[in-house]
Amino acid sequence: MRQIVLDTETTGLELADGHRIIEIGCIELVHRRATGRHWHRYLKPGREVDAGALAVHGITNDFLAAQPAFADVAAEFLAFVDGTELVIHNAEFDVGFLDAELAASGISGAIADRCRVLDTLALARHMHPGQRNSLDALCKRYNVDNSGRDLHGALKDARILADVYLAMSGGQAALGLDSGPATGPIAAASRVASRGGVQIPVVRASETELAAHGQALEAIDRASGGRTLFRPGSPRGA
Repeated sequence: MRQIVLDTETTGLELADGHRIIEIGCIELVHRRATGRHWHRYLKPGREVDAGALAVHGITNDFLAAQPAFADVAAEFLAFVDGTELVIHNAEFDVGFLDAELAASGISGAIADRCRVLDTLALARHMHPGQRNSLDALCKRYNVDNSGRDLHGALKDARILADVYLAMSGGQAALGLDSGPATGPIAAASRVASRGGVQIPVVRASETELAAHGQALEAIDRASGGRTLFRPGSPRGA
């Protein structure tokens, strides 16, 4: 599976106010591994950068004046991302701006017509409800180094997001794999599942670990007066 971790920087926050993309950064993942390939461009927006946005990313109007317009690199960008799954933090923001740039360039269709989109902000909110789920907060939670992020940058942030996404989703790598039936009450302690040529270890609990887990479930059920949703002795405590 090919995924593209993507981030943008813009002249300001509000698309309705005519703000434009000034930087796109993309990192390629294939079967959950960074390939070293990336796509990165600064873009001439045709308008001034807001002071608030400049304070965030530090990309000046003078610098952008010498860059290509989005329309000049649109075909190259689409060739890199078409048919992939885009991994984006707060995808609604970036995808909205990308769709606007495509439309302004006379290119029909939206990003969602070309790519699947995975929003890591929505994923983080599902995994960590009620907690801060900004990219910086996730870096701290998953021990991802963001020490060089004094100013935002699309390629820099895409690289950081790739590390965060892989850390967040690492436990999900084997889901959906048909690895065949177990050969006894407890399958082998560990085995390897295959996904697109990538070997993914699947570790299974031992009889001793399962017994200890069952005892812990029984203790929790007793302490709650039998008000737990699971029932000790049912499969997987369900």
